[in-house]
Amino acid sequence: MYEALKKEALKRKRAFEEDPRPIIQIGMATCGIAAGALETRAAFQQVLAERQIPARIRTVGCMGHCYAEPVVIIDHGASGFPPILYPEVNSGKAAMLAKLFLENGDPRLEHILGATKENDMIPSVMEFPRFNREKRLVMEKCGHIDPEDIYDYIAGGGYAAFAKTLERPGDTLIDEIQQSGLRGRGGAGFPTGLKWELARQSQGKEKIVICNADEGDPGAYMDRMLLESNPHQVLEGMLICAHAVGAGRGIVYVRAEYPLAVKTLEKALHQAKEARLLGNGILGTSFDFHIDIFEGSGAFVCGEETALIHSIEGYRGMPRQRPPYPTESGLFGKPTVINNVKTLATVPAILEHGAQWFRGIGTKNSPGTAIFSIVGDVTHPGLVEIPMGVTLRTLIFDICGGIPNKKGFKAVQIGGPSGGCLSEAFLDTPIDFDTLAEAGAMMGSGGMVVMNEDTCMVDVARYFLDFTQKESCGKCTFCRIGTHHLLAALEQLTEGKGESVDVNFLQRLSEDIRAGSLCGLGKTAPNPVLTSLKYFANDYQAHMKEKRCPAMACRPLVAFYIDLEKCARGCDVCEGCCPVDAVFTTPNRKKGIDQSLCVKCGECMTACPPEYKAVMKVSPPHLAPVIERPPQAARKGK
Repeated sequence: MYEALKKEALKRKRAFEEDPRPIIQIGMATCGIAAGALETRAAFQQVLAERQIPARIRTVGCMGHCYAEPVVIIDHGASGFPPILYPEVNSGKAAMLAKLFLENGDPRLEHILGATKENDMIPSVMEFPRFNREKRLVMEKCGHIDPEDIYDYIAGGGYAAFAKTLERPGDTLIDEIQQSGLRGRGGAGFPTGLKWELARQSQGKEKIVICNADEGDPGAYMDRMLLESNPHQVLEGMLICAHAVGAGRGIVYVRAEYPLAVKTLEKALHQAKEARLLGNGILGTSFDFHIDIFEGSGAFVCGEETALIHSIEGYRGMPRQRPPYPTESGLFGKPTVINNVKTLATVPAILEHGAQWFRGIGTKNSPGTAIFSIVGDVTHPGLVEIPMGVTLRTLIFDICGGIPNKKGFKAVQIGGPSGGCLSEAFLDTPIDFDTLAEAGAMMGSGGMVVMNEDTCMVDVARYFLDFTQKESCGKCTFCRIGTHHLLAALEQLTEGKGESVDVNFLQRLSEDIRAGSLCGLGKTAPNPVLTSLKYFANDYQAHMKEKRCPAMACRPLVAFYIDLEKCARGCDVCEGCCPVDAVFTTPNRKKGIDQSLCVKCGECMTACPPEYKAVMKVSPPHLAPVIERPPQAARKGK
């Protein structure tokens, strides 16, 4: 039966490829839509219709170049050019490309991604930033297939691994996953094959497979991208898992804040049922498996598997003591396997190529690849899939382009809000589960925040702890009350009120919270504090002893003033942009700042012409020169 599906898929692919009309491929995942991809598509459609240009528009998912969205690939083979990738294609650029390239044959090389004055050659896709240094197993098809067309996935070999597993006993599948060394990509890194084995051995006729897509880390969107760009690969992984452990029911627990992912997933499930890949008698066999979608309400703690189970059961999402583990007694007391989106999406590739092939990628204890969403102070933010063992330096500087605006690197925070903050000394650290844990960080689900020299690490720790403290379910005393007091101490430091705060208090309280909390949220919440205390002690000492922010990022600890020697006479830019009329004109027509009114927004510094750079920032605030406001320089409207 699968061969019939494959035959139909290849027939459709052949018909598509034999069509001589140019192809306009537009990335339509959330990142693309947010950047204006809907308007880009509408502009192409309008120009094609008005000028009767014979071309086809094809929508795909995310390629990972989130910094360059909306991303468009134009394949105008008849003109003699290879497929060309264009970044930041707004509606105006779309109309221009349709007229000049599709109609007149001019590809406008200066608009190609990675174009330089020195090189007028059209680069291949593998020469673009990211692709030439990545190893894409999970993201291989993302941005290249239509996520709403199951036949597009099947034509590239999709569901072939699952079809073959139907001919094999479940225990042999588990053996191969165990031999591959696959570890859970949701953060903990637990051996996937062992989890499946425990579920298979559990007593109980009805077993359940849950795909954990409750992605709640700030700046992390890998799971969302996979569901939006290639949902069938995730479903195929669930099917293989279900067959291996003997499950008949599956649930995708996805955040309701991911409406496009939910919509794409719903369509994928409908298509899989029509193709007899889901439901009763899958592909003409006796295997039955049904998948439902459960939309979570956005509680970060529900990423923890026992809290997730409580949420599905209709209770408040709160973790419970283990054992029993979900593989023994999970959803409604039934044996349950819970795997992350990325974990399940990796399974088809392992069974297609073999466990030893997978072992050949990455490191000995962390085989395979890792997907990261790189955000923050980096030139090319977005999604990257790399082999385990690649260093932080290679990822940040070689793949993602380094720190923009000639700023220096200060820190990288890995593993979401509960991850650790690592200094420049760790840039040559290999990225894998064990090495990052030894450094005090964690792999987590794959969120990575890069920070430049202007970052205050005390404020960073405060920011992430504020998030985890608010997301605490409140069940554990250490997590509920301990994080509250820890956050209060950090807030005092960033506000210049940390007289009673000392390093020993922060260290001791963090360790108590980690030791006394029940689930991973509380156990890892102090990580940003502990690692920043260890690797950025100078930032803490400056806040404690000098009430000074070295990065000049904490508003209460900085002041803005105007250097009268640099200030240009008659330039009113800073005065005009000040939202509280704190900037005034002195008798000699230069500017000053009324410190009693200044809200330290920094708008004056941004607006000051670069040839002057007269607006200065200093910490602590008392170092700012005092300029008396003349009586005639009254506030506007007064």
